[in-house]
Formats: sequence, C-alpha cells, structure tokens
Amino acid sequence: MSDPITTSYPFTGEVLQKYALSTDEIIDTSLQKAQDVFMSWKKTSLSDRTDLLQKLAEILDHNKEEYANLITQEMGKPYKESLSEIEKCIWLIDFYEKNAEDFLADELIETEASESFISYDPLGCILAIMPWNYPFWQVIRFAIPTLTAGNTAILKHANNVTGCGLAIQNLFEAAGYPIGCFQTLLLSHDQIETIIANDIVKAVSLTGSEKAGRAIAEIAGKNLKKTVLELGGNNACIVLQDANLDVYIETMVKARMQNAGQSCIAAKRFIIVEEIYDEFLEKFKEQVSHIKFGAPLDPKTEIGTMARVDLAEEVQRQVNDSVQKGAKVLVGNKRDKAFFEPTILVDVTPGMPAFDEEVFGPVAAVIKAKDRDDAFRLASDSSFGLGTMLFTEDVDTARAQIDRIEDGAFFINEMVKSDPRLPFGGTKASGYGRELSREGILEFVNKKTVYIK
Repeated sequence: MSDPITTSYPFTGEVLQKYALSTDEIIDTSLQKAQDVFMSWKKTSLSDRTDLLQKLAEILDHNKEEYANLITQEMGKPYKESLSEIEKCIWLIDFYEKNAEDFLADELIETEASESFISYDPLGCILAIMPWNYPFWQVIRFAIPTLTAGNTAILKHANNVTGCGLAIQNLFEAAGYPIGCFQTLLLSHDQIETIIANDIVKAVSLTGSEKAGRAIAEIAGKNLKKTVLELGGNNACIVLQDANLDVYIETMVKARMQNAGQSCIAAKRFIIVEEIYDEFLEKFKEQVSHIKFGAPLDPKTEIGTMARVDLAEEVQRQVNDSVQKGAKVLVGNKRDKAFFEPTILVDVTPGMPAFDEEVFGPVAAVIKAKDRDDAFRLASDSSFGLGTMLFTEDVDTARAQIDRIEDGAFFINEMVKSDPRLPFGGTKASGYGRELSREGILEFVNKKTVYIK
C-alpha cells in the first residue's frame, strides 16, 4: 500500500494534513462518472453553463480569504499574493462568461455547399496534471474553458497542495456543476499512466517541468491522446541602453522575485547592454536588498519561503555549480530550510546552470551584452521558449524586431504575465498548445467540418 500524501506549512514545517491515495476502485468509478456526466453535460445549453460561471465567481469572491489562507498554508506564498491569485481567477471566470458564446459559435465557411461550417464539439473527459506554484490559478485557467466547452475534467494536483485540489472540486460542486463534472483524484505516477491509457480520457493538459512534460507526452503519444504542455521557462529580460530604469526597475525586480521566484514565466536571465550595465546593477541590487522576508500571513511580508525544502536545496545546487564555473554572488545565496535569500549572480555565461537551466527560485542571473544584437543572441541561446521581455524607449525599433524572438510571448516594457484575454504558451522545451483566450477554449474541442449540399 502506498504511503499517504502529507501536506505541511513551508514556513514552519508543521504538518497540515495526511491524505490516502485514491484506490483503483475509486479511479474506475470516477472515470465512469466523468463519462456518464459528459453525455448529459455536452447537451447542456451554453447559456446554462455560463450561468454556472457567475455562481462560481460569487462563491470564490465570498470565500476568497479562506482560499487564500489555504494557498499560503500549503505552499508558503505571502497571503497578499494568494489573495491576488484568487482575484485573478475571478477575472478569468468573468472573461469566459462574457465571451464563451462568441468563441464557441459555429463558424460559417462559404463553399459550393448550401451550408458549410465548423462546429466546435467537446471531446469528453480531460485529465489535468497541475503544479503547486499557483494552485488555484493554474487549475481554474484550465478548468473554466474546458468545462464551458462541454467537457468533463479530472484533476491530479501536486501533492503538496492536495487541500487546494480538493477545495476546487468542492467549489465546482457548490456552484451547481453536476457531480462528476470536475473531480480531484489523489494519484501515484503509475495510476496516472493507467488513466491516460483509459479510453474515457480523451486528452491531457499538463503544467509542470520539462521532465514531467516529456514523460506525459510519451505516455499520451503511445495512446494517441492529444496533449497541451505548459512547461518550464528560462525567460530573458533584455535591458537596452535607452531603458528607463527609474520607471521600470521595480517591474524588473518583481518579474524575478514574485512568488519567491517560483514562476515559469519569471525573468530568470537579465541580459544588460554594457552601456547601462553598472547603473542597472546598482539600482537592481538596491531594490533586491530591501525585499522583506517574514511570516506569509504578515501583510508586510514581500517574500516567503519556497514551497518545499528540496526545492530550495536544488536552487542552492544550481547557484553553487554556477559559482564554481565562474559566476559571482553579488547579493544573497543563504538558505535556511525552505527559505532561500533573494540572490543576484553576476558574470553569468552560457554553460552555467544559472544560464542554461530553469532556476525555480529567487535568483537573478545577470549577463553583460556588448550591444543590442549580442543581447538578442544571448536571449535566444536557450532550449526554452516561454517568453522574453525587453526594456527600451525605442518602441518602434523593438516592434520591428518581434521576429527575432522565437518564444510564445514578447513583452516590451512590461514583465511577461498571463492574461485571460491573450493566448499563453511556449515553444521549444517550454511545450506546445495554448491556454486562455479563444485559443484556450478551442484546445479541447473537435473542430468538426459540416457540409450540407
């Protein structure tokens, strides 16, 4: 029998709860329930589905303090960031409530037929494998468009935020979604493979590491199941010589340090043109040095612990390996259990973990570039392709160089961030497929051609 899942408060190490894994019998029953509910749910009118979205948003808003507290307890982020996460979920729900009808409407195509169009039909039960770093947002941004399109969903959440996963199922049921429309299962890796192989499951959405993405893609490919993969990132923040540091330095620091650096779209490599390098470093160091660490529930706290001790240990390894290869620590590099001090590394070059790998913690790798062309070259020197941000006052020239960035997102004078109105996803080892916007709601539908003579 497998060991139970244990959740704990990262700030103190206090055990919160223990959970037994779902048995094979529970899994079989849940899959069949998802299929049975799908047969009626797909016939439910879109207006009835969007009415449930309004109820869902109301419950989230009414209980946002409770949900935010749960996020903070399970993964350690400051309470005010957890509260913002819940509020962002409400924004997303409101967006799809207003736009789902347009997104899913039949698309008329003029041909020789008397009538021809594309019909967007739901696929069935979709498996979601979700991470711990934004335990409500990551799930909600998958679930809302997926369920609204007429699918059902099964969630396998990260073990350390199991309470959040179960709370989200309760949230959907409290809003009036049919029992079985959204289910959270507590699964082992072997059980995940069995579920993907089951004919009831039609597709898989995973947000997580590159390693996890490759493993799930292999299993899904073997079973001819569609996947959407949102994987790691090693985002570049390019700072050109004309960047307005006084206006944007706080944005740059936030782009690296929010959520204790535990974000796939965080700025991880700061590529600074040499003409502005010293000024940038002085201002950046000043900001980072004053970030307030403390208890996550203290409103003055700006950065908390990382989500688990082993995650902080991995960041420590990456920093130490980079230093051994020639990087220098300008600020930080102290660890106490799950806390990792905000850190700046300089003299970072390709071949170091701080340049080549995704460092999933509060570590900024600073790289000096000779000029604009060198900065773009260094930014593209990555196996990842999630997003790039560029700071410059010459927006017209930046706009003309969009094609130099291969990533899924290119933000000028702003940090890369997800927005319900815009598609979100990556290229290369950052995965494929898109979430959010119209593209997100059409990922798990059958784009059916209908031709009437």
